[in-house]
This record gives sequence, C-alpha cells and structure tokens, in this order.
Amino acid sequence: MNAMIKNVEHEAVFSLAAQVDVRKGEVVSRTLAQNDAVSITLFAFDKNEEISTHESDGDAMVTVLEGKGRLTVAGRDYLLEAGQSLVMPSRKPHAVFAEEAFKMLLVVVFPEKARG
Repeated sequence: MNAMIKNVEHEAVFSLAAQVDVRKGEVVSRTLAQNDAVSITLFAFDKNEEISTHESDGDAMVTVLEGKGRLTVAGRDYLLEAGQSLVMPSRKPHAVFAEEAFKMLLVVVFPEKARG
C-alpha cells in the first residue's frame, strides 16, 4: 500500500521542525503529501531568503514552526513567529520572506474539480 503521507516515519512520534534543515543561502522544502486535493510541505528558509510573489488556486495555511517570517498577502505584511498561523486565500498574490532563519509548514487545500 502506498503511503499518502511520505518522507516521514509512520507510527512514530517526531518533530516537524526537525524534518528540514536551514541551509545557508537556500530555501529547503520537503513534500509530505501532494495530490489534486491537498499539498503539505515543510520549508526551511535561511535569513533573508524568500519565495517571490505568486498566486495559488487553493487556500494556503502557513504555520511557523521556528523563527520568524514575513508573509505578504495582497500587499499587506504579516509577521509570524513560532506557533502562529495565517491563511492566504486562493488567487490572492502572496510572498514569504525570512526575517530570520525560520521553518514553516504549508498546507494548501485545492478546490474540488468538476466531475463530468
């Protein structure tokens, strides 16, 4: 049977933050699940690294696991610290910037596709 959640051990207690490492000058990602309905990805950003402005067809929820990041949604800035979350609505331009090295969990829920 194929696991729907991948790249982490099943039936074992683990730290999400420990699953990705900050690397100098990089944005590191680790996909945990990806299909037509949902995407779950861990990210680790070095200080001053970013994901430039883009849009998504799904609602995106970010939860900061460590450090501090600035999320910009439709031109409005939000400074998030460990334990805080923000939902970025679908089709609104958004970006992520590392105020300091930080790690986050991104969950994107996509709209249900029309069935024909």
